[in-house]
Amino acid sequence: MRAVRRRCRALLARTRGLTQGLSLRWKIAALLAAGCALVAVTIGLLIHQSRAAQIASTARESATAQLIRVRQLYELTGQVDHGDTEAALDHPDLPEPLRKSAHDGKRSTFLDLDGPHPAVWAARPVGDRVLSVRQPLDAMVNELQELDGQLVAWGAVVVGLAALGGVGLAGRLSRELRTAAATARRISRGELDARIGQSAPAGRQDEVAELACAVDTMAASLQRRLEAEQRFTADVAHELRTPLTGLHTAAELLPPSRPTELVRDRVSALRTLTEDLLEVARLDANAEEPHLEVLPLDRTVEGILQRCGLAVELARSERVPDGPGGADTLVRTDARRLERIVANLIANARRHGAEPVEVTVDGASVSVRDHGPGFPERLLKDGPQRFVTGAEERGQGTGLGLTIALGQAQVIGAEVALRNAEDGGAVAVVSLPAG
Repeated sequence: MRAVRRRCRALLARTRGLTQGLSLRWKIAALLAAGCALVAVTIGLLIHQSRAAQIASTARESATAQLIRVRQLYELTGQVDHGDTEAALDHPDLPEPLRKSAHDGKRSTFLDLDGPHPAVWAARPVGDRVLSVRQPLDAMVNELQELDGQLVAWGAVVVGLAALGGVGLAGRLSRELRTAAATARRISRGELDARIGQSAPAGRQDEVAELACAVDTMAASLQRRLEAEQRFTADVAHELRTPLTGLHTAAELLPPSRPTELVRDRVSALRTLTEDLLEVARLDANAEEPHLEVLPLDRTVEGILQRCGLAVELARSERVPDGPGGADTLVRTDARRLERIVANLIANARRHGAEPVEVTVDGASVSVRDHGPGFPERLLKDGPQRFVTGAEERGQGTGLGLTIALGQAQVIGAEVALRNAEDGGAVAVVSLPAG
């Protein structure tokens, strides 16, 4: 039994080593096959030991009975019948332990199954001599070996069937788990209507079905809450537009003075915030429809800077981009939304960074850089958060500028990457799809 336990532990250790790095499907199949292999090895060893013990017991009894008959014949006739039992007095090949036991006056047997000629010996003292018989066990050993071969063959069949069953069972489980993971990733990307669906037949609920139900319930609850927040934001911003319009008109009628300038400035800021909120609400609701067209990026950005009237430096890459005549890069974009993105990034750089603000056109990308303290680590890690500017040293603001820029970039199929320059300053790179 100790040998069985050692083999089982070795097989388990080898299985753990082989399953590292495998998918859940193959791990389950390998573990199931290993479990069946352990059972098969244990049963095979027990059957082998039981059969070997039975052969040994039968052989010893047969040899003892034959030794008694040979002794009786020797006592009657004074001779030993060699026959098939190889009976002899003082046999030269008699095992030494058996010879010693006979000299001590005992009748005993000796079993030899591991030698080239397996046999069983029985011996007893006769006067000063040792009477012994030997019975060959080649047939029984061959039978035991055939039994071992059959056990190995059937054990391999059982392990193979278990592995196939494990692959089928684990394949279903793996598919359901992968479906759940894919749905969770879709939800994290903003597809709040993604659902796993019922993964188990009606009336049967297993752990995977419970997981699917929990994810669907979570997604539905999250969708309801986000939609409620979006409706609230849109409703508040919409309701504020009418009184703000009246307030703006009233502020324009005030006589020129320093307090009037302060009132007009705050009313303008409040109107801008309201319009930003409405834009964020439209982006959240996926209500924005881009009007894409193929445009030369270099001239488009130059026109954006001229219309915005922003005092920034425009730089061009030294590389000659592809395009008509090799003079400009064509991109597929919405000019109005691209202007909104670039203007927001420049405004964010001027508000939270430091001069000079540089705008660089390089191929199909536009980068905006300032020379301030750079983006906070939290913003680079988690992305822009609404109404959070990230750090006190980056000044005051609503935190909506970057949110709108990233939202509009998603609408037109562009990507916005935020990072900090090695020599200081924040860098925002807008990568546009080529035209």
